[in-house]
Amino acid sequence: MKKIRAAVVGYGNIGRYTLQALEAAPDFEVAGIVRRAGAEGKPAELADYKVVKDITELDNVDVAILATPSRSCEEYAKKILPLGINTVDSFDIHTNILQYRNALMPICKENKAVSIISAGWDPGSDSIVRTLMESLAPKGLSYTNFGPGMSMGHSVCVRSKAGVKNALSMTIPKGEGIHRRMVYVELEEGASLEEVTKAIKEAPYFASDETHVFEVPSVDDVRDMGHGVNLVRKGVSGQTQNQRLEFNMSINNPALTGQVLVNVARASMVQQPGCYTMIEIPVIDMLPGDKEQLIAHLV
Repeated sequence: MKKIRAAVVGYGNIGRYTLQALEAAPDFEVAGIVRRAGAEGKPAELADYKVVKDITELDNVDVAILATPSRSCEEYAKKILPLGINTVDSFDIHTNILQYRNALMPICKENKAVSIISAGWDPGSDSIVRTLMESLAPKGLSYTNFGPGMSMGHSVCVRSKAGVKNALSMTIPKGEGIHRRMVYVELEEGASLEEVTKAIKEAPYFASDETHVFEVPSVDDVRDMGHGVNLVRKGVSGQTQNQRLEFNMSINNPALTGQVLVNVARASMVQQPGCYTMIEIPVIDMLPGDKEQLIAHLV
């Protein structure tokens, strides 16, 4: 069986774990890695792979896994989809997902390509669980409680602020879907903690949550990749009250994101041209192997 050729675009935390997931997948081969620096300063673990500055330097790419910050996903997707290459990403700005999907949809259809967006664990796999829970109890309330743990998207957002050398954003659940953001920053020389704090609290990632910002001498000394989620729905099935559904997960954040990206890269190969979120994709399409065998094993 011909293997799916995947390119990893970006080689930070998510890119590294995505590569590991690709190496473990029986139906993929790595077409190459796209980095801003190209092959300059190529990490030792990439010795066996072609490392380039632009995806057009790679051959026969089926799908590009965008392991980039959310703010860059749309730019990369709009450049890569017209090449007839599928894209997948973990875009995580919840309020902009529908707008992003609508922007990519005509590009996908025009170029007979597939894009699966917001494919991490939240949004992503948690979205599938929330959808299932709501189908089981159509009337009711759902609560998503994150953490405690590191939020990659929030941390990247803080690192983009002027005066910030390094940053870690921790998510602390307060219950019923309400969270506290604990932000630890390593500042550039001469930077003002007051000004940095103001910029962080005004960012869309933080504007609706209680946020506390602390200066630390070394972010690496406080960093922990662990995270988790507790999803709860309490509602009504038919006319029966008091149905309570719960899902819990404790994870390494970038490792799970990388695995989900590989899963949807696989699924992208069997969808009709268009732009999708994970709740629109059959879960079975995310698994390797014969579909009938999977049905016999899982149903």
